[in-house]
Amino acid sequence: MLLENNYYRIIDRHSDGMSAVYRITFLPGCDVYRGHFPGRPVCPGVCNIGMIKECAMMLTGKRLWISTIKQCRLTAVATPAVCPEVDVAVSVSPTDGGFTVTATITDTERTYMEYKGDMIV
Repeated sequence: MLLENNYYRIIDRHSDGMSAVYRITFLPGCDVYRGHFPGRPVCPGVCNIGMIKECAMMLTGKRLWISTIKQCRLTAVATPAVCPEVDVAVSVSPTDGGFTVTATITDTERTYMEYKGDMIV
């Protein structure tokens, strides 16, 4: 299942070749939040990684699979109530068979995730 239009929606995008910033809004009606956690929904790290992967796929125009996560720092708890909109900044560098992807999830006050890993085509 793609997370776009289920877990999040892109409301703006700025790109310059090998990098882009996606302004997204979390969709609090998503089933993910009912189980994570009822009455106090938080954005699961695994869904945020999936969101980064989908943004990298849009940037490259290729279907990607995560092969290696080199760094994934969850630096703050993201919730649809506290940070309904965030920026997902993604940069890609070509490698043999795929891309190295570097990304952050931020808003004007904090960084929620820092990510670096390899994705294959």
